[in-house]
Amino acid sequence: MSEQNNAFTLSYRDDGIAVLTMDVVGDTMNTLKAEFGDEVNGVLDELEAKSDLQGVVLVSGKPDSFVAGADISMLDACSTAAEAETLSLQGHKVFDRLFALPVPVVAAIHGACLGGGLELALACHRRVCSDDDKTRLGVPEVQLGLLPGGGGTQRLPQLVGIAKSLDMMLTGKQLRPKQALKMGLVDEVVANTILLETAVKLVMKGKPKTIKPRLKGIEKLLERNPFGRKVLFDQARKKTLAKTRGNYPAAERILDCVEAGVADRRRGFATEAKHFGNLVQSAESQQLRNIFFATTEMKKESGVEGGEAAAIHKTAVLGGGLMGAGIANVTAMRAKLPVRIKDVAPAGVSNALRYSYDRLLKQVKRRHLTKRQMENQMARLTGATDYSGFSDVDIVVEAVFEDLSLKHSMVKEVEANAKPNTVFASNTSSLPIAQIAEAAARPENVIGLHYFSPVEKMPLVEVIAHDKTSADTIATTVAFAKKQGKTPIVVKDGAGFYVNRILALYVNETAQILLEGHGVDTIDRALLNFGFPVGPFKLLDEVGIDVGSKIAPILESELGERFKAPDAFSKLIADGRLGKKSKKGFYDYGKKSKGKQVDLSVYGVLGMQPTATTNASAVAERAALQMLNEAARCLEEGIIASPRDGDIGAIFGIGFPPFLGGPFRYMDTLGAKHVVHTLNGLKETHGERFTPCDLLQRMAENDEKFYQ
Repeated sequence: MSEQNNAFTLSYRDDGIAVLTMDVVGDTMNTLKAEFGDEVNGVLDELEAKSDLQGVVLVSGKPDSFVAGADISMLDACSTAAEAETLSLQGHKVFDRLFALPVPVVAAIHGACLGGGLELALACHRRVCSDDDKTRLGVPEVQLGLLPGGGGTQRLPQLVGIAKSLDMMLTGKQLRPKQALKMGLVDEVVANTILLETAVKLVMKGKPKTIKPRLKGIEKLLERNPFGRKVLFDQARKKTLAKTRGNYPAAERILDCVEAGVADRRRGFATEAKHFGNLVQSAESQQLRNIFFATTEMKKESGVEGGEAAAIHKTAVLGGGLMGAGIANVTAMRAKLPVRIKDVAPAGVSNALRYSYDRLLKQVKRRHLTKRQMENQMARLTGATDYSGFSDVDIVVEAVFEDLSLKHSMVKEVEANAKPNTVFASNTSSLPIAQIAEAAARPENVIGLHYFSPVEKMPLVEVIAHDKTSADTIATTVAFAKKQGKTPIVVKDGAGFYVNRILALYVNETAQILLEGHGVDTIDRALLNFGFPVGPFKLLDEVGIDVGSKIAPILESELGERFKAPDAFSKLIADGRLGKKSKKGFYDYGKKSKGKQVDLSVYGVLGMQPTATTNASAVAERAALQMLNEAARCLEEGIIASPRDGDIGAIFGIGFPPFLGGPFRYMDTLGAKHVVHTLNGLKETHGERFTPCDLLQRMAENDEKFYQ
């Protein structure tokens, strides 16, 4: 017997086991929606009434995913916290009914099992998952400013323990199948071909007599007595606040829910629903959900109207330095494309190959890859000191030094050795692409493709088109970046493009504040509290103080006096202070300090001492407003196509605080009048560099917003 219930199909096997298949019609992935409530309750009614039922196996009808979570758009439809709380309570009731079935229920998981999908699996009595690389389990709600609202804060600790569940919920990390098995989150890991068969065997085992986490050592000591649990929660709160600095309330609410549930399970569920409702309506979650919707929308776009992306079968990278090696790595490992690496020296090629080899070896050691899989991936990478192997490449990414004459020679050499339609993409961070294309016989194939370091971790790339770049070249480059797992934004050509342009003014302003007598650590701490992932001086040390000094003159000559970097910074380079790479910068990189303490001798080099009293919020406001003003100016000049692209570029490129939504969402929150008024006040105190751009002044006069 089978019955179609829109998203759910219930069928019965001869052995009395029901197979409940979830397959949301018209969607590529299953998500949980509020409107499924009546449907699911109808299925549960039928299962409860069936006297000869032996068990239930829950499967997905999608080929590559189980359940990817709850439908985020239904949360936006909630106008009050009470409405969102009701959604959570309804989810609790449905999952409680599933768990209360008199027969064993087993979830057979293949593909993404995330958020509400994992909460659904937790409401089953056992879980088995496929060993496929697509299979991932996690509760990533915290990344949207939320907490698991379908009972996850209660059932997950009960199954895997408090510490392990907090680690999952507070980070949003996704587990591979073997990790989930080791943790006790799933009972078995098998090949997808025998997933259903294994689930049926688990049904035959009956319900587990007890649900007990596998605790060892310190976990057992802490979690099985009230005093130990108090210590555990106190430490977790301390670490969480040190990380979030109070900017992400969902993390603290997750701790509240778990702690309440350990003391009283019924109170735990009630606390979860209440906090879930409040978080859905919080400004932080709304901004984080805006980012989610924006990136989802961008995945469907080609980046240009009228362009058609060419197929890419083979790629090449010029330069085996850190950036070139990183670009080659994501091209071979994520895009799964062959890469030919060219460097002037054999050591450069070797270094680039070693870069990928070392990263793959770590995955082998962690048992995420087999040696054979590692060898297959490394086989995509080859290298040489000449242009052999370039005759059939579809796209070449240039990652050599920021020297215009060098880049000109690269363009000419690639055109002489590659196909007529090969795309030449420059990873320059500051030189205008039009200047690089001046040396090209086919300038329509020349484009900028600006990555951020470290390449394998930073999600953004800027795709920079000059006035002669063809629409097909833009579309091809955007598609290539997406294959690498990147989020590309298409920006107009110009010095510094978008991200480095807004970053430069922010860093310059913090340098001015430093020279006024404020401490390196107090300024960094002020910006960390504002929400940046790293302070400006720690960032300079990481990137390289010399890198900034090379970009600054280009920006100043192209964009004007406001980009002039403080002269005192040249003293740092003269003193050999290049940052972390030279073990000498703003911070001390000796064995004892390891970059955790400021190198106090830097003040003597700069000819100042930190004597000023620092108002942290004023410091953060002053630095951030330089970034906001320049972001608005970039929109005004057409450097970026939309506020959305500007927000994604700043968040993914330089870590602008996600909970603020990006520079443009944040300016809308503050109001254009407030931004202009504050900039004018800073202009009177600190000079013309704070003059509000024309767009902001017009918006203030007309009371306009970037997002209508």
